[in-house]
Amino acid sequence: MQDQLDRLCQRVLRHTDGLRLQTPLPGVGLAVARQSSTPVLTLYQPMACLVLQGAKQVLIGDRVLRYDPASCFIASLDLPASGCVIEAAGDKPYVVASLALDREMLAALLADLPPIAPGEPVAGFGVAPVTSELLAAWDQLLALLDTPQDIPFLGAARQREVLYRFLQGAHGPMLRQLVHEDSRLAQVRRAILWIRDHFDQALRTETLADIAGMSIASFHRHFKAATAMSPLQYQKALRLQAARRLMSTSLDAARTAYAVGYESASQFSRDYARQFGAPPLRDAERLRSQPQEEGAAV
Repeated sequence: MQDQLDRLCQRVLRHTDGLRLQTPLPGVGLAVARQSSTPVLTLYQPMACLVLQGAKQVLIGDRVLRYDPASCFIASLDLPASGCVIEAAGDKPYVVASLALDREMLAALLADLPPIAPGEPVAGFGVAPVTSELLAAWDQLLALLDTPQDIPFLGAARQREVLYRFLQGAHGPMLRQLVHEDSRLAQVRRAILWIRDHFDQALRTETLADIAGMSIASFHRHFKAATAMSPLQYQKALRLQAARRLMSTSLDAARTAYAVGYESASQFSRDYARQFGAPPLRDAERLRSQPQEEGAAV
């Protein structure tokens, strides 16, 4: 397996020595970091991250995850997270490849499988060991970066193979729930999409439970299991992320607070400082002098 990891590392290093979120392969991103980093707040979108060298640590809600070589992280939902590279060096950098999850492609792969029962609450993210078969599928996919003329003809098929290997592994149950519209995870996803579109508005649990098609008690239980946070905590994380983006170009904390849905500027300042380690104006000045890293999702 180490030979496979080394070969994949070399494929990535041939195409970037930094961050490359968009490549000729649709949905595939690459990243290389030669030193550890401080935590960066980001929003994971449905994706898989395969670490080939080094290690990263991610905080999602109240859960801390570490992923390193021969392990793969998958987020099946949009999730506010804080991540940092914890193992990287100039001669042995952190190397990772990412793949956006294509729900239509997953659904097509599952079309011939029996439907699943709603079942118990399931997490919408996780880390699991990879198999030799999964690494081989990734290797074939990334090999297309060396022959971009082949991508229109072979890219989709090789991406399907990677997704097929995910379905056969430890991440399979989570991905199956994501695709089946009557599963609990898919129901939670509908509520998450509503929160993302209305994060600056008052949040009513009854409305979210109706959107998800669950009782209030069941909705709370499944939402916390899927995201490691409550609906209110999820909304607050989205608001603070949006506020920080606004503060990077504005010095008006009160206006920013109201723009993202806060009714109290003082409460906004307290929450902001708790999340980012400094009050809004001081943090905005820091952002201007030392821009935050991008691409924390990989």
